[in-house]
Amino acid sequence: MDAIYTAVATANGREGRAVSSDGHIDLALAHPRALGGDGRGTNPEQLFAAGYAACFASAMQLIARQEKIDVTDASITAEVTIGKDPADGGFGLAVVMRAEFPEHLQGEAGRALLEKTHAFCPYSKATRGNIAVELVVE
Repeated sequence: MDAIYTAVATANGREGRAVSSDGHIDLALAHPRALGGDGRGTNPEQLFAAGYAACFASAMQLIARQEKIDVTDASITAEVTIGKDPADGGFGLAVVMRAEFPEHLQGEAGRALLEKTHAFCPYSKATRGNIAVELVVE
């Protein structure tokens, strides 16, 4: 792969800070209440959800432009779940990608666009075969 851009961030655990090398991200991290924390900071699952949703939405816009499909009023929401992995007793992730589409993309047209986006998106490529990703058209 020919590198175009490399993002660099440093963190010191779920109860600490995450800081990007350019200073644009400087966040307190905390366990969510559901994992026994106080929830007074963001967490890796929220950061992953935000990154995945943004990347997926941009990939969808590119594909839609190529296919002359209007996605002006579309949005993508990523739901990242952490839970116990029965295979090893540790933790695992699952993702639901929700696409809110305008009327003309309801049904099969929207589903086809979502599947093409999932095949193309770099985050989807990275997760493929590693975590369950469910695609939902709303």
